[in-house]
Amino acid sequence: MAERQMLDREIEVSTLYECHAVDKINSNGIWFGDDPLSFSVPLLLLQLSLISIFTRSIYILLKPFGQPSIVSQILGGAILGPSVLGCNSKFAAKVFPVEGRTVLETFSVFGFMFFIFLIGVKMDASTVLHSGKRTFAVGCLGFFVPLAFGKFLALILGQVIQLDDGVRRALHMVIRLESDSSFPVIACFLYELKILNSELGRLASNASIVSDICHWSITIFIIAVKMAVTKSPKTSMGSLLSFALLIILIVFGFRPAALWVIRHTPEGKPVREIYIFLIFVALLCCGLLGELIGVSAFFSSFILGLVIPDGPPLGAAIVERLECFVSVLLMPIFFTMCGLKMNVFAIQKLENVGVLQLFVLVGFIGKMIGTALPPIFFRMPVRDAVSLGLIMNSKGIIDLAMLNNWRTENEINDECFAILIISVVVITGVVSPLVKTLYDPSRRFLAYKRRTIRHHHHNEELRVLACIHSLDNVRTMIMLLDASNPTKETPISLFVLHLIKLAGRASSLLIPHMPRDKSSQDPTQSERIFNVFRKFEQENRYHLKVHCYQGISPYASMHNDVCSLALEQRISFIIIPFHKQKYRAESSHVYRHLNKNVFEKAPCSVGVLIDRRNWRKSRLLLSESSYYQVAVLFFGGADDREAVAYAGRMSEHQTVTITLLHFTSSTILVGGTARCKMLDSEILEEFKQNASRNERVTYQEEMVMDNTSGALGVIRSVGTYYDLVIVGRRHGDSRFISDLGKRKENGDLGTLGEILASSDFEGGASVLVVQQQTKVWGLRDPEESTRLRRVKL
Repeated sequence: MAERQMLDREIEVSTLYECHAVDKINSNGIWFGDDPLSFSVPLLLLQLSLISIFTRSIYILLKPFGQPSIVSQILGGAILGPSVLGCNSKFAAKVFPVEGRTVLETFSVFGFMFFIFLIGVKMDASTVLHSGKRTFAVGCLGFFVPLAFGKFLALILGQVIQLDDGVRRALHMVIRLESDSSFPVIACFLYELKILNSELGRLASNASIVSDICHWSITIFIIAVKMAVTKSPKTSMGSLLSFALLIILIVFGFRPAALWVIRHTPEGKPVREIYIFLIFVALLCCGLLGELIGVSAFFSSFILGLVIPDGPPLGAAIVERLECFVSVLLMPIFFTMCGLKMNVFAIQKLENVGVLQLFVLVGFIGKMIGTALPPIFFRMPVRDAVSLGLIMNSKGIIDLAMLNNWRTENEINDECFAILIISVVVITGVVSPLVKTLYDPSRRFLAYKRRTIRHHHHNEELRVLACIHSLDNVRTMIMLLDASNPTKETPISLFVLHLIKLAGRASSLLIPHMPRDKSSQDPTQSERIFNVFRKFEQENRYHLKVHCYQGISPYASMHNDVCSLALEQRISFIIIPFHKQKYRAESSHVYRHLNKNVFEKAPCSVGVLIDRRNWRKSRLLLSESSYYQVAVLFFGGADDREAVAYAGRMSEHQTVTITLLHFTSSTILVGGTARCKMLDSEILEEFKQNASRNERVTYQEEMVMDNTSGALGVIRSVGTYYDLVIVGRRHGDSRFISDLGKRKENGDLGTLGEILASSDFEGGASVLVVQQQTKVWGLRDPEESTRLRRVKL
């Protein structure tokens, strides 16, 4: 009998354990008789190579169809796993053996811990407190409506049909999974679609934080109840106490330390390496403590990231150090492991597929209803509300992590796991192109009236938006605004927007800047910029009013902040700085992209200011001791007329001289309709009348022959005699413009603008390239409007 028991024990041990060599790390190579794939390092390198090749290739194939990277990474894992290539037992045993998958699994879990930490660093939960009732309504209803739908359906099905045991155990977890809209998932989804700083993007990201709070409150309550029922009071109290001590350590230990680091890091200076090193050590220690007390390394890592202030200097430095390593190397491993664990051949019963997909569908519909109804009630367009519902239904890394955890703890079987992984891929693959099709942030920028300088009442307040990248842009911008003649009769309402690259944050911001009660000894760059403009406001009291804003967003969608603020504040003229030649090629590209998008989508007129650093006058403001000399190049067209209208406003300034150079020819210089030619003649006639009354205003005609060399010489030399040159961006098609374009690459500033922005432009005059408002609701061509409101010239 004893021998029989001993034999049974040996059989049990043999079925539970496999023996693996623990010292086979590095291979000597095939020439010395080793099989490299029997060693850990070569096997890991092969696995990482296959993962990178497959996932990247699938991403390239699916990108034209609007698919996010998570879809390609899961599909790459599925192809390498038992669903496709892993069906071959030799391939599975050689490339993904048990011991090799253990190393890969450890890498994926480690990467997920770092990812969750980064999400905590980027997250600013305080934005929810200032986001209004609509955000709370979307977040709460978006969670509880699908939860109620799912619970009701489970109750009905439980009475009607006999559910499989595995499906029945999984239903309640599936219902919670489909109800939540996780912030990390939504933030990554919005960033990939480049709508993070759109109106819908801000609403979705803030509402997802509310949804997360609802989800984790219920989850923690369920865990606490289960622990109280299944564990002893001593175990429950010990777990609760250790959890509370961990939170206290992070909040009252690491948070003050992080704030101390920020205070001792001067603005513009990098965070010291020792501080970054200590934070990484703290991350590893918190992860270890989380594992020791049983709350997992993920939760403790997220809390640590959450207490570190987002954005520069500390949050941005951490993200900069980790982002590439985590997102490029570790996270694809995590997603691929999900695909590797999925086996489509584990799906045996179609009725189980039908039941689970029914709950997924009901959750999808419930979330659409819960998230779309509040915005519609708050008068959001139905199309945008539907897009919001689709965004909140997107799936991602948190959903996959929960499915992996349930599978590891045997709360769901392989069949349910495969079904739910497929549903994540399908939902994400469908939602992404639908949102791209339905939601266009620039559509809301279409203005309902003419917002130009040309159509502006003479005695009406001019609303100007000045965009600033850095302190380098401030001086020339203020010179231009001072020359714009803010007076009691012609006041200016100036909105200053400091554009800041999104760094170390997961959500964008567009907020008014509130000055501190007490001036700081070490002001931020934004404060230094705004202080200069507020001083400018004091020197033009009663004539000019300044409003300061900060826009923090990715470069790719930064134009949304500019256009949104212009629309909300009824701006007539946007002034945005041109990139500097000294900037890196990358910076030059992103600034050109920003200017191009503002030109295309702005709800008003736009001017790009090219700072030539001509500081012959050392003062910041104009004075009576010398004149600020402005030249306007006029060829014809709406943009040139807008330039003349702006110069007309400047001409009323006592220390500004205006010279209009009208280029004429016996042939057609620029194309245009008959109405366009008539409008050109009208504004030129008005300018001539102004020149006859004002000795500081001059009108000159420049005759252009058949070749462009003469005109090009005048254009390039004009900077020698003037402080500012104003030119329109667009001109009608003609042989003359075509010949000019051949001499200089035609970029975003138009043919003439690119010539004036080029390095061979003579002199040190700054350049303002002007574009009149391009889109007005109900007008295909704004020039068709006959109700012109002219400024006094």
